[in-house]
Amino acid sequence: MIIKSIPFLIAALLLTFFIEWGGQKPDNTMLAIGTVEAVSEAEASAPETETRSISGSVRSGDTLSVIFEAHGLDPMHVNPVVAAARKTYDLARLRVGNPYSFDISGKGSVEAFTYQYDEENLLKVTSRPGGFVAEDIAMPYERRTAHIGGVVRDNLISSVNNPAVALTLSDVFAWDIDFATGLREGDTFRAVVEALYRDGKLARYGKILAAEFVNDGQKHRAYRFIPRSEGGNGSHYGQDGKSIRRAFLKAPLTFRRISSGYSYGRYHPILKIVRPHLGVDYAARAGTPVSAVGDGTVTFAGWKGANGNLVIIKHPGSYTTSYGHLKKISRGVRRGKKVTQGQVIGWVGSTGRSTGPHLDYRVKQGGRPVNPVKLVMPRETSVPKDDMEAFKALKESMDMRLASIITGASLVARSNDP
Repeated sequence: MIIKSIPFLIAALLLTFFIEWGGQKPDNTMLAIGTVEAVSEAEASAPETETRSISGSVRSGDTLSVIFEAHGLDPMHVNPVVAAARKTYDLARLRVGNPYSFDISGKGSVEAFTYQYDEENLLKVTSRPGGFVAEDIAMPYERRTAHIGGVVRDNLISSVNNPAVALTLSDVFAWDIDFATGLREGDTFRAVVEALYRDGKLARYGKILAAEFVNDGQKHRAYRFIPRSEGGNGSHYGQDGKSIRRAFLKAPLTFRRISSGYSYGRYHPILKIVRPHLGVDYAARAGTPVSAVGDGTVTFAGWKGANGNLVIIKHPGSYTTSYGHLKKISRGVRRGKKVTQGQVIGWVGSTGRSTGPHLDYRVKQGGRPVNPVKLVMPRETSVPKDDMEAFKALKESMDMRLASIITGASLVARSNDP
């Protein structure tokens, strides 16, 4: 009997030891140990689910394959990502400096690729069970309003001190002001402009909501308005509600100095004689794009003696325009083809009888030469009658803003205006 009770005695002593020394009941201790072991086994067998992000900017010479390799990503994903993105954006045309980012799974596969391909849009390619899917996402901006004013001292770009705003301003008034020939020192400008912010910092300027340009004493105003029947981004209208667009742009080039003006008595630098020059020579760097001033049909495109490479366009109303000494004529611009206002038809050159890179621009009406600088074409459409009251209300609001702008000063203010 004593021998049989010895195992029970030993068990009792061990139980007392655990209670006194370990401070825990045996069943709790066993439960805790079992739980730890179960969790450890689960962690060991569970897949990694944490996602990490990689970001960077496109560098010179980068392709998507190079970027994948630089970040140690699976090259097998390159072609599927490119194929999915093709209808939205061609990833073979990555631009230096543009930002990109990846979302990478715990196993190292690409879950998402994002690329900002311009100032307005992002391309996002996401992994789905059936493959990669691409979408176009508008850039998120906080929209404020900037008031900009100034005085022309040399040229518009240096006077505005922001090339993007200067170019947009010149586009608004391109039908009324020749910014290559017509600017005068002391001209003034005022503009109400969209200011687009990201993370509290100015990213860039957007649309011009209203503008005033006083050129050689003549005041021009434009207001961006969206008629209910049109939608979209709207158009600019003058103070009377008529479109500021005309059949012809004021000039085929912008911000370029004219080397010789319209004259019946110009001294020809090569022939060394005085002869009529029934056009305007725009001095510009070789390769500067030349645009058609209006819609029309090409009647000649090719080499024409002293004119070098020449394009002639026939427009409605018996007008023709010609563009001489071109370095190159745009592909597709040939006899019988239609062109649209602002379309690039060639590039400034020095072909034919020429002393240097320039564009010889001429206009004829009914076969007779017309001075391009003094030519005034009729305006296009007006604000619809049903929208005129809304336009007048917008104009009144913008007039107050424009009047508050001091030329020569610039300020940016928070605003909820469209």
